[in-house]
Amino acid sequence: MVIPGEAQLLEALREVNDPEVGVNIVDLGLVYGIEPLAAEGGAARVRVRMTMTSRACPLGDWLADGVRAALRARFPEIAEVEVAWVWEPPWTPERMSAQARARFGWRR
Repeated sequence: MVIPGEAQLLEALREVNDPEVGVNIVDLGLVYGIEPLAAEGGAARVRVRMTMTSRACPLGDWLADGVRAALRARFPEIAEVEVAWVWEPPWTPERMSAQARARFGWRR
């Protein structure tokens, strides 16, 4: 079995939008890393390291469920998706894509 690569996995995560701002979690800079893991018993696993714009954000569980659903929908061979919350370094608007910053009027 071929495990999807990082670029393919990130593309699938572009389907997960933050409902408060309507921008996907990749362009918002919430994804700190995604790691395809060796298959165990023939089933692929993926670890997603991500953050929130603040620790007080109430959407953590909702976004984690969206991450799992998006990856499994695109890649049915993925049996397990681990979402690991990362708080260091803290999220800043500089992590956003140029398109996301432009949407909010934050030009650099």
